[in-house]
Amino acid sequence: MNVKQFIKQHREDWQQLEQMAASMQKRKRKITGADINHYYRLYQKAAQNLSYSQTYFPNEDVTQYLNALVSKSHNLLYKNQMTSMKQASYFFRTKFIGLLIEQWKFIIAAMVLFTVGGVGSFFSVVDDPMHIYSILPADIAQGVDPDKLGSGDGAVDSPFMSASIMTNNIQVAILAFAGGVTFGILTIYLLIYNGIIVGALAALFWNHGKSYDFWAYIVPHGMIELTAIFIAGGAGLLMGYKLFVPGNFSRGFQLKHQASRSVQLLLGTIPLFVIAGIIEGFITPAKISLEAKYIVAFITIIGLILYIAIGKLSLMRKQAIIDSDS
Repeated sequence: MNVKQFIKQHREDWQQLEQMAASMQKRKRKITGADINHYYRLYQKAAQNLSYSQTYFPNEDVTQYLNALVSKSHNLLYKNQMTSMKQASYFFRTKFIGLLIEQWKFIIAAMVLFTVGGVGSFFSVVDDPMHIYSILPADIAQGVDPDKLGSGDGAVDSPFMSASIMTNNIQVAILAFAGGVTFGILTIYLLIYNGIIVGALAALFWNHGKSYDFWAYIVPHGMIELTAIFIAGGAGLLMGYKLFVPGNFSRGFQLKHQASRSVQLLLGTIPLFVIAGIIEGFITPAKISLEAKYIVAFITIIGLILYIAIGKLSLMRKQAIIDSDS
């Protein structure tokens, strides 16, 4: 694409952004909800166009024009936008949900990779329990005693083990995201490997007739933790895919653009880890029935589904407003 084609393709959006910016400045009022969505969409496109123009047309007038337009639009957007608390609310109610919907295929791919590792190690250990020592790290293989599950001195539900699992999952999420810069290879490895760990543990408790008990201690916090890991892994896979198949853009441009989107996906998992940590600290080790633990897990699943469903409906309503205004 040459500079003339580039300008012709995007000029209409730039002009519309200019008109909205000028109109909002003259009115001297806060932007409405519908205006924010439409304006932000145009602003994002202009920012992406600027990154592309800086890469391929650094000495052309269009780059200077876009730089000025994006700067002006950014200042106006954040001058008129709401408090930081409301911006955070907008991110988690709208922006994050939108990214999840856009990149759902990569999130599902992360879940599949994890599941493949888990299923493979599960059947390996079920077939030969001694495989547990070649699959699990030595400290886990020797420290987990299925017969002590639920007891005060059991390794699985001790505060130390709980904290270790949560710390490990956060590290996995960050590494799975960062692994995208390796064309997704590190991300794929981490997802499969951690699936192998969970699958091997599940098989260990299966062999001792403790599967029902084991999952009762895992799923209350695990459903949310694993969802967060799949989202972070999907972010890494997205970045890796765009580096491997850059399309019409350079890998440098794709890295810069997709890293920004992937970081937002990663940031969106923070509340999930916080909620999972609270459950893991107070519900998982609590002296309540196994059935109650499963009920907590069911509630977390329903909560996640409702969160995404309500967010999607909100996005659809806002998009309908934008379409009717345009």
